[in-house]
Amino acid sequence: MTNPVWIIDDDKAIRWVLEKALGRSGIAFDSFASADDALNALYDATPRAIISDIRMPGTDGLKFLSRVKAEHPQLPVIVMTAHSDLDSAVSAFQGGAFEYLPKPFDVDQAVALIERALAESVPSSDAGDDADALPVLLGQAPAMQDVFRAIGRLSQSSVTVLITGESGTGKERVAEALHRHSVRSTRPFIALNTAAIPKDLLESELFGHEKGAFTGALATRRGRFEEAEGGTLFLDEIGDMPIELQTRLLRVLSDGHFYRVGGHTPIKANVRVIAATHQHLEDRVRHGQFREDLFHRLNVIRLRLPPLRERREDIPLLARHFLAKSASNLGVETKRLSETAMEFVQAYPFAGNVRELENLCQWISVMAPGQTVEVSDLPPELRAPSIHEEPVAADTASAQPPRAQDWARGLADEVTRRLKAGEIGIIDDLTRRFEESCIRAGLSHTGGRKVEAAQLLGWGRNTLTRKMQELGMSGTERD
Repeated sequence: MTNPVWIIDDDKAIRWVLEKALGRSGIAFDSFASADDALNALYDATPRAIISDIRMPGTDGLKFLSRVKAEHPQLPVIVMTAHSDLDSAVSAFQGGAFEYLPKPFDVDQAVALIERALAESVPSSDAGDDADALPVLLGQAPAMQDVFRAIGRLSQSSVTVLITGESGTGKERVAEALHRHSVRSTRPFIALNTAAIPKDLLESELFGHEKGAFTGALATRRGRFEEAEGGTLFLDEIGDMPIELQTRLLRVLSDGHFYRVGGHTPIKANVRVIAATHQHLEDRVRHGQFREDLFHRLNVIRLRLPPLRERREDIPLLARHFLAKSASNLGVETKRLSETAMEFVQAYPFAGNVRELENLCQWISVMAPGQTVEVSDLPPELRAPSIHEEPVAADTASAQPPRAQDWARGLADEVTRRLKAGEIGIIDDLTRRFEESCIRAGLSHTGGRKVEAAQLLGWGRNTLTRKMQELGMSGTERD
């Protein structure tokens, strides 16, 4: 009888780690240095589960996956890759992968995943075509990997999706990815920001109008629903949609047809709706600002995009991507952030999230003087501590200046806002942000010298190093 698990990776070290872990768990295995060797072995034996790398010499992991699923559709295949991009995840799921495991991975997590694959029977699925476009989403953080997996699992579905997240987190990019990797990908993707259209024009923008329907309607006009026929309609900032239009949208989602403004003939709507908002829709429902029945229609599948501060480990990956993109657009050589500058950027709060980071990289590509960018080369407003971080002299504490009062008042207001929103873990989050701000300001003041920054902040060198590691800001120490 064949061993139940096959390990396929051209990296001997990865094979060794998985072999040891499976051995400790009492799971029999065979190892292969290439997919071609495993395909040859499949003629004589069939494992119960396979864990395979994607990028290997010869037959790559995705082609191997396709071959395996064609002949053994029930065989679970876990794919591994160090290239944590959206297309790899989606291609793997479209090809019928059991799960997607980004490198580096936790060994215990990998073993648990293999054990689940052995215990479960996975139905086959048809392999989809690989997308030609470059990935628009990048991330190795667990939260982003969850988003990638969700997009992969939704690739063969037309179910309604609600995307939530702060401004600048990339909600439209996710909607585009959902469309691009769906069965509707050959049809239009139409995006509409409902908050950017005046209230009296939004109905016509969505549903179109007949000639003479209102003053200025000189000709019949198709709306966004008609433009998106057969494809996807992305409605951004859905929480700002007027209540009367919410009723019309609900009717389209419920009945599958609509009327143009001033029209009397129903028009069938074969459109997948993806909505997005930065607002808390449950709160708007409670306050009567958003229809509860529409909320439930939209909230079939919810994807939450994490703010950049929750995925700081992705900042170097994103920064390199945006710097390369900016350099390509400008026709110049790509600039790079020094280690100290990258640590500084990683510690920055980025209230504008990924969009703000992209803008920073564009600024660097145009304005930074050298190819290697130091902290002193970053925008002045980035390096200057905010008014909330400016120190107050001890001998003036009894007569607090307005800025110090604003600091305390702003903190109290933030806590009050979060309490009203029903948030928990407030102190932990605010403490983390406070420490990040202090470290960032200290490093800026000392030009990235950690020993000096630690002394100024009142910490020992080891304490600062430990704090930076806990906050995802670790790096080589500078005197």
